Amino acid sequence: MQYGRGVSADPAAEQQSIARIQEGVFFTVPAALPRGRHNLTREQISGAQRERLLAAVTELLAAQGYREFGVGEIARHAGVSLGTFYACFESKDACIFAGYDRFIEVLLRRMQDVDVPVDDRPELAIALIRAYFETLQQDLVVARAYQVEIDALGPEARARRRDSLTLFAAYIRERTAPLELPWTAYIGVVYAARQLASDALDTAATPDLAALGADLQGWVVDLFRAR
Repeated sequence: MQYGRGVSADPAAEQQSIARIQEGVFFTVPAALPRGRHNLTREQISGAQRERLLAAVTELLAAQGYREFGVGEIARHAGVSLGTFYACFESKDACIFAGYDRFIEVLLRRMQDVDVPVDDRPELAIALIRAYFETLQQDLVVARAYQVEIDALGPEARARRRDSLTLFAAYIRERTAPLELPWTAYIGVVYAARQLASDALDTAATPDLAALGADLQGWVVDLFRAR
């Protein structure tokens, strides 16, 4: 089991020093399970414990970096036992990647919720990029964990990032059809947005990610204008 500076002589103080996720954006931490007899099903209990673990690993990843905590810290931060952790996830990495998958799922859903007339493709494209930045801004803890710190997980993290950015690019192409642009144009927009957000998160405690959409607007509008 891996331990680092995540181990503290005062666990309560350590818990207080770790920034919390924003409830309801990417994760929703359930209330503590009731003691004694209750009417919750096994699936409800397992789902609640899994959600607590996902929020916990995200907070630890954002606050301490990948190498500075282990499974024991995740379980303690979530308020569950080690046995419960291993009933939900086979490893620390599996837990982190499950959190990352949720992160991408929510970002894509927010993009899907964008409602702009399909014939205004430049405005639609910038609205999709803006939805990405604004969703990140709503929970900087989650954004920092999965835009910056996850890179320490190595090749699998890079592969998942490529897959997710390809997914975003394909969605933008689908929404802006029948506009014909090279695939590199779509993927380039997504990579540019992702890198700008990552750099901002890596260099500032409270970056203004929503402003990045305005910075990109001229380029994106020109790229997606009718030809």
